[in-house]
Amino acid sequence: MFTGIVEELGTVRSIQRKSEGAILEIQANEVLTDAKVGDSIAVDGACLTIVSLTPTVFATDISAETLRRTTLGQRTVGEQVNLERSLRLSDRLGGHLVLGHVDEVATICAWKDEGDASLMRVTISDNTRRYLTYKGSVTVDGISLTVSNVSEDSFEVALVPHTKQATTLGTKRNGASVNIEVDLIARYLETLLKNSGAETGWTEQTGSETLNLRFLAKHGYID
Repeated sequence: MFTGIVEELGTVRSIQRKSEGAILEIQANEVLTDAKVGDSIAVDGACLTIVSLTPTVFATDISAETLRRTTLGQRTVGEQVNLERSLRLSDRLGGHLVLGHVDEVATICAWKDEGDASLMRVTISDNTRRYLTYKGSVTVDGISLTVSNVSEDSFEVALVPHTKQATTLGTKRNGASVNIEVDLIARYLETLLKNSGAETGWTEQTGSETLNLRFLAKHGYID
C-alpha cells in the first residue's frame, strides 16, 4: 500500500522485452536506501516487486497484464518515472490510501497554466468517472491529487509548483497517457451497496437497518 506522495524521480536504465512481459531496470537513490529483494515499489503508480538490486539500480518483472493495463510498456530508456516505497504503519499519510493497482490508462486532454500552478484535465471512461467526486482523491501516475472538477467524460486537478517539479507531471502535456487509480474507499463502498441492495433499507431477519442508498439518504450522507 502507498500514499501517492512521490519520493523521487527514477530513470529507466533498460527494458528487456520477453515473449510475455518485460524486465524493467530503474536507476534510483532514495527508495533504495533500505530496499531488499521482494519489496514493493510504486512505479508511475503501478505496484511492482523488486527482483534484484544494486545500491543504485533495481529490477522488476512486469507481467503482460501490467503492460496492457498501464503506461509502463510505453516507457523508454532515459525516461523518468515516479517512485514511492510501500507505506509503513508508522508513516504519516500525506496523500491517501493507494494500492498501486491501476484502473485505467487515461489521456491528458487540456492544460492551463495559472501563474506557477497549472490546471490539468484528463479524459476518462464511464467506468472510472463514477468513482470520482469534487474534492475527492485520485491517483495520477502514482501521485495523490485532489479532484477540482468533474464532467461527464473528464476530471480536473490543480498542480502546485512542487508537484510539477518533484514528479513527471511537470513534463507532460496534452495527449500524454497517464495511469489512473481511483480511491479504494469509493470502490469498496460501491460493492457494499450492491451486495446489501440499493432499495431495501430493512433486514427482516434482524430488524436492523442495512447500509444502502436509502440508509445514507435518511441519515444525511447523500441528497
